[in-house]
Amino acid sequence: MGTTGENLGLATLQGRQSLREEVAQALRAAIVAGQLRPGTIYSAPTLASQFGVSPTPVREAILDLAKEGLVTIAKNKGFRISSLSDRDLDEITEIRELLEIPVVAKQVGKLSAEQLKQLRSLANTIVAAASRGDIVTYIEADTAFHLSLLGSAGNARLVDTVADLRNRTRLYGLDALVKSGQLVASAEEHVQLVELLTAGERRAVTDLMRRHLRHVRGIWADRPEA
Repeated sequence: MGTTGENLGLATLQGRQSLREEVAQALRAAIVAGQLRPGTIYSAPTLASQFGVSPTPVREAILDLAKEGLVTIAKNKGFRISSLSDRDLDEITEIRELLEIPVVAKQVGKLSAEQLKQLRSLANTIVAAASRGDIVTYIEADTAFHLSLLGSAGNARLVDTVADLRNRTRLYGLDALVKSGQLVASAEEHVQLVELLTAGERRAVTDLMRRHLRHVRGIWADRPEA
């Protein structure tokens, strides 16, 4: 266990939200992508330097993440990423299957042309990010895709619940998938899902959603502690 001053490859801030919100979003993506890992202490000044901002919005963002259970504060040192057990990941997958699969299946035939266009654009962004190995953009676009699809059902509490579950995941295997080229294949499942939604193939949508979630669980299983 120790602190780190290495370049973590964190996402560049775009200035579209408050700095606090942007930093929190970038850190969430880095945590989910496994770029920030349990066992290491990260300091606000170090992260602020990499983001090109003052330490204040970083400290504020860290407090937000601590409230969400994603990090724990190490007094006078910085913060650590909260770790997850295999059982935690299995339970998250089970809950996501129970929530997401039936809701997405019910959207077959109900999505407007504009909604399908938005999903197709996000799916293409996911594939492009996977192709160039941009893990953080991949995570952000993937999150936007799934939450937008769920949001079309009109249940805001469901979207919030799934967003929280996604934030608690860890995709440690993504770096290896990028190197092997397999991340693109995973990304293309989003394009396939949009095609099935457009074609009105409800059973096929259900089957693909189940495979997709279990495939992602396989990525989670590639843990650095293993």
